[in-house]
Parts: sequence; structure tokens; C-alpha cells
Amino acid sequence: MRKIYIFDTTLRDGEQSPGVNLNMQEKVEIALQLEKLGVDRIEAGFPAASPGDLAGVNAVARAVKNATIVGLSRSRTQDIDAVREALKDAQDPCIHLFLASSPIHRKHKLRMEKHQVLEAAEAAIRYAKQYFSKVEFSPEDAGRTELDFLCEVTEMAIRAGATVVNIPDTVGYLTPYEYGNIFKTLKENVNGIEKIQLSAHCHDDLGMATANALAAILNGADQIEGTINGIGERAGNTAIEEVALALETRQDFFQAKTGLTLSEIARTSRLVSKLTGMPVPGNKAIVGANAFAHESGIHQDGMLKEKTTYEIMSPETIGLKESKLTLGKLSGRHAFREKLVDLGYDLGDEQLNTAFGKFKALADKKKNVTDEDILALIEEKLIETPEVYVLETIQVSYGNQSTPTATVRLKLQDGSYLDEAAVGNGSVDAIYKAIDKATGEEVELGDYSIQSVTQGKDALGEVHVVLSQGDYSVQGRGVSTDILEASARAYVDALNRLIEKRKSPARGRDNVTLI
Repeated sequence: MRKIYIFDTTLRDGEQSPGVNLNMQEKVEIALQLEKLGVDRIEAGFPAASPGDLAGVNAVARAVKNATIVGLSRSRTQDIDAVREALKDAQDPCIHLFLASSPIHRKHKLRMEKHQVLEAAEAAIRYAKQYFSKVEFSPEDAGRTELDFLCEVTEMAIRAGATVVNIPDTVGYLTPYEYGNIFKTLKENVNGIEKIQLSAHCHDDLGMATANALAAILNGADQIEGTINGIGERAGNTAIEEVALALETRQDFFQAKTGLTLSEIARTSRLVSKLTGMPVPGNKAIVGANAFAHESGIHQDGMLKEKTTYEIMSPETIGLKESKLTLGKLSGRHAFREKLVDLGYDLGDEQLNTAFGKFKALADKKKNVTDEDILALIEEKLIETPEVYVLETIQVSYGNQSTPTATVRLKLQDGSYLDEAAVGNGSVDAIYKAIDKATGEEVELGDYSIQSVTQGKDALGEVHVVLSQGDYSVQGRGVSTDILEASARAYVDALNRLIEKRKSPARGRDNVTLI
């Protein structure tokens, strides 16, 4: 059975999703979960983009021990040097170089002839090879590059010392037949092709990213590049979980499989969704809430008789399972700890005490506390941000014939309190204006979304907000059975993140097109 290597770019291409901006702690948290998932290579970021990106890649390089850590680089010596600095502490570093090769990019973006592209790329690969034993090269927009020139570029990369050549369908333009044929052509026509690995990097602009990646595998690709939940620029990237389960479920057809620990897929998907603020659609393949749900009477009848009538995969395969330990307000700390271990969390005593207190408060409000309730409570505070402000109380007065009024009390780090009241166009607006008055912060609310994370009338609601202030943009999350409380918690969480971010280097991005 042929092994397909998994190159995860959630922290690089995934972070290029509009509205997503992960801090250093969040990047490390996701990277450690990707390590647990068993991905082979983690592209941690683009070090030359900003000091913050360089520091983030370095933090991931220091934290992860069992995966290759990759840094992206344009074909420039200063970018390569930035990757060297970022990956200096990595146990297994790799540099990922790219330079556009298609006619439209050569003419309009690079203003370079074919021979200039070849010369620049070769010089960059040879320079990088002095410092990295593992060098991946990507001819950006390879999908729209002339096949004969793509063969020439690949042969040059092999001679110069590349160990992986990636073929990106940068704009999600190709069909599976066309994309697969590129790999077939390279395998048949490039001298030395057996010395390297061929990688597939697909975008989902036409909804064919996973199909294209699988077509590449059928035609000789050794590595698939993608993201968790398929996030990424524009319509996103190949969803790693979809490729992994396609290979697992149809081993008879593909005769290939990944080395992933498939039972970690559900938790990895959930973590990425929470920290990026990008909800997973209910009908999303593999990890959507409805992926293993059956409502049709005919389907239910078939499922009761034999699950395989309507399920080609088991939910247990990706780490979903029924709870065997029912928790409620009378449950003790030991039972709660065992449940967390069962869900994949190993908290320290202080974190456990905080989580247990939140669980007890929720159990007093809800009759049935589900696994999803507990996960929402834990993941709300999975990444700790120094709390300059803590929400103590909120009081809201509202009637359809009166002006909404909110009073808030915030606790400061020195134990003192701030009390303010405000009116607004609605209850949430009033709450946010009161918080603004109390903190003195002037921010712009860029996004506000509510999502039910559990079921029932007493369901937990999660509020996600995006606040901006000048060049800074931050996200905040809040969870509660009361949506107004969740809204206030999300806003205060975002303000705390904003204050922390102002202390850190700016994380701007160069205006460049990435693969």
C-alpha cells in the first residue's frame, strides 16, 4: 500500500482566509494538534511577511518534535534568510520556495521571460540548499503553465537540489483529468523524476480541489497539500480530512493511504474551527454536523437493520463516539476529569479547577450536559489571553416600546471595578456601548455571529466577534446559555486580545500572491 504524505498548510494558506488572524499561542495549539493527528509536514507560515509571522513560525518549530516544519519563501535571498532564522530551532526543517511560471504571471506579475524564471528559481534553490537538506519548490500557477515548460522547470529544480516539487493549481482552474495528466506527463518525461517527491496543491474555486488531489494521487503524486476543514484563500484548499477518508474508505481503488491517526480528525476540525472563527457547514463532508445524521424514515429503517446500508464510514473512525459517562450537577471532580481525558484533554490542576467551576455553573442551568457542552466550555478558554478586564455582571432592560439599556461591571487586574451604563439600538448594542465607555477603547465591530453549539431550548450559544482598531484586528469568543452574556464575554475577550496584541509586533503582510 503506497503511502501518501500529508503537507498541512492550515497555519499558512489557511490563515490567509479573510478575517482569520491567529496569534502565536493559537498557532502552536493547532500545530500540536496537527502533530497528534499525524501529519507529516506542517507549513507554519511565511516568515518574511512580518516579524510576527517569523516569531510564530519559530514558536511552532520549537514546540513540534514529530513532524517536518516548513517555512514559505519567495525566490529571494532575504526571504530564505528569514526562513533560516525562523526554523533555526526545528528538529526537521524544510524550506518551501515558489516562483510563478504561467504565461499570465510571467507577463503581468513578474515581467520575466522563461529563461529568467529558470535562472531566478535555480539560484534560489541552490542558495537554500546550502542551509536546508529538504527543499520544496513550487512553480506558482503550474496548472496554467505550458506542459513543456513545466517539465523544464521541474527538471531544473531536480538538478538544483529540490527534494519535493509541488504542482499548485493556484486558482482552482483545472479539472481532475487535466490535473492528473500533468503528473502523468511529468512522470513520463522528466529526467530524474524518481529522485524527488511530487506534491499536489489544489484550490477549490470550482469545487474540485479534493477531486483534483485524488486524480494527482492516481497519477503518481506522493504528497497532498491541504488544510483542515478546507479553509484558505477565496474558496479554500483541498480538505485534508476528505482526502484521508477517501483513501481509507476506498483502499481497493486507490491502493494508497495516509499515515494519519484518523480518530483525531473530529477534534482537529473542531479546534481549527474555534480558533479561526470559521464554522463548519452542517453538510460538510466528513466533519459536518450532519455527516453522520439520518432523518429520512427510509434511511432510518435501513440504519436500524444494517448501518452499512447508508453509512460508508463509521463516525468512530474520525473520533466521534457516544458518551459512556453521563455528567450532571451532582457529578464530582474525578468524573469530570475522566470525561475530559475521554474527550482528549489533559488539563493541569489550575485549568481543571477553572473548567470544573464553569461546568458546575452550566449544570445548574441545564438538565442534560452533553459532550458538546463540555467541549464548548473547554475550548472557549483553550488559549489563555491575559485578562485586563473580566466581565462580572451585566443587566439589560429591554421592551419593544422602550429604549434598550445595559449596565455592565468589569473587574480589573488590581481587583477594582468599572461600572457603566449605556443605551443602544438593541440589547447587544447597548452592552457594547457600555463596555466601550467603561474601558475607554474606541473600536470598530467588523463582524458579529451567533452559533448554537448544542441542541435544545437551553442550548449553549457561541458568539464570535471581530474588532478592529487602526491596523489591528482581533477575534473574540464567548459561550453561554444566555446569548447576551455570550455576546458580552466575546466582546471583552476581544478587547483583552487587542490590548495584548498592541504589545506585540505588528503582523502586516506583504502584498504578494501566494500559492
